[in-house]
Amino acid sequence: MIELLKGLRVLECTVLPTGDHAGRLLCDLGAESIKIEQPGVGDYIRVLGGMMAPEHSAEHLLVNRHKRSLTLNLKSEEGRKIFFQLLPRIDIFVDGFAGDACTRLGIGYDDQRKVKPDIIYVQASGFGTRGPYGQLPVHGYAMSAIAGSVRLRVRDDGLVQEVVEPVEDRNFPGYVEGSLMGALFGAFTAVAALNHRNATGKGVYIDSSGADGVLAAQALDATNVWNRARTTHDENAPPTVGADPRDCPKYAYYLTKDAKFVQLGAIEPKFWRHFCAAVDRPDLSAQDETLAADFRNIGGRKDLAYELRDIMATRTLAEWLELALKFDIPLGPYNALEDAPHDPHLSAREIVHESVHPIAGPFTTIGWPAPVSGQPFNVERHAPTLGQHTDEILVGLGYGLDQIAAFRARRIV
Repeated sequence: MIELLKGLRVLECTVLPTGDHAGRLLCDLGAESIKIEQPGVGDYIRVLGGMMAPEHSAEHLLVNRHKRSLTLNLKSEEGRKIFFQLLPRIDIFVDGFAGDACTRLGIGYDDQRKVKPDIIYVQASGFGTRGPYGQLPVHGYAMSAIAGSVRLRVRDDGLVQEVVEPVEDRNFPGYVEGSLMGALFGAFTAVAALNHRNATGKGVYIDSSGADGVLAAQALDATNVWNRARTTHDENAPPTVGADPRDCPKYAYYLTKDAKFVQLGAIEPKFWRHFCAAVDRPDLSAQDETLAADFRNIGGRKDLAYELRDIMATRTLAEWLELALKFDIPLGPYNALEDAPHDPHLSAREIVHESVHPIAGPFTTIGWPAPVSGQPFNVERHAPTLGQHTDEILVGLGYGLDQIAAFRARRIV
């Protein structure tokens, strides 16, 4: 188990991926989390998407792993009393709602500071609270849309559809998911806030936005686009999304002998020479001498892509990987997402995590993407059922079983 945050205590009022992920990321690193949920309703991510078992969606098993579930009616005075009994034991509070929902419940940042002055309060929402859209409740698509991560077209029938197509001024492909990015920056900033609290004794309020996270994840493209009018010329840029391989033959995908895909990236002069030596084609390197001074050269002769096509088709993917390791060539395999769990490299890194949930059964998901020496990642606590740990948590606060039964009868828990 990764124990970098062992002993850190998290309290969550979250539903759906943005807030859920922020808590999950902290828990994956060893923190303990209590997830407060509305009695009888809870986090409805349990029933969204593919179901592993009733009330156990695949997303729920991911975003709520390592957490304990406490049902609590925060609209009631007694529910808020229990909340503030828990709070002094907590280091980080995760607010997964839009706008001032927690403030209206009487458990917002200013309310919490009266009981826990050094609380680290992370609000992870779609648009964040600062700004004119701060009260809007939104899902992941809206976060990506406002941040320029999607492209649209109006169809002949007047409907608007998202499209994926070549883009001349974008260098980096891929879809950036707003909920996860907002959670990632929120959790990262919360960990940084621990250092601030240790130095000053003060807590902080963190306003994490999924839309901001999407934009931040596109920082390279965004910076290039926003400053294009201020630059004089574009040297050694990566190929744009969907570029014609004839325009970037040394930085392109090719088919191998066994009908698999390989990505060649021999754009630095030394790596291009390594590749030419590996395939015994010194003539290709000689033809490129006029460009050899460039740090990176993704171009070359227009017909070079066809020569490389034929060369790459002479070996299997495994043979190319063996050759790349031997000659120090930037080259890697392509995986469709469904094939990624079977890649030997990804398997060795344990980023694809296999577990068995006590209700949902065998489950394959993402582990931790930055392995820690001597601390292998595993799931110590599976995603809970609604209110699974209510009695356990309340007993820990000193409540008797009769009191808990009375709470339940009155729908306080």
